[in-house]
Amino acid sequence: MDLSNINFLAVIVGAIASFAFGSLWYSPLLFIKAWQEGVGISDEDFKNSNMVKTFGGSLVMMIIMSLGMAILLRGHEAADINWQVGLMHGLYVGLMFVATGAAINILYQNRSLKLWLIDAGYQVIILMIMGAIIGAWA
Repeated sequence: MDLSNINFLAVIVGAIASFAFGSLWYSPLLFIKAWQEGVGISDEDFKNSNMVKTFGGSLVMMIIMSLGMAILLRGHEAADINWQVGLMHGLYVGLMFVATGAAINILYQNRSLKLWLIDAGYQVIILMIMGAIIGAWA
């Protein structure tokens, strides 16, 4: 696979920006309490978890996701790619693949609509962030 026309700086920045957005999305300012309730994780569970593994693994997954967005956008002519095209690709992938896949899991796990909206909403938004950043730097 030829990755020579991938802007790896944009991939990394897209992943880091998405990771940073997650610190707001899953914070006391927004959805952490509702999310904890939805998945059944207490504050004590957080204190006892391996945060290096959780956050480090999440960042690695976001880099892979951002690289995937760059590969997807590479299918267009370079002159046709901009931040809006990237944003829309993030929206389409987020809604039509990620959010629907998450909905299937939520259904089988008998979890709440609220939990799905929190998690799927986050995934859609970070894909849009990644797409916009990669598209802007194309």
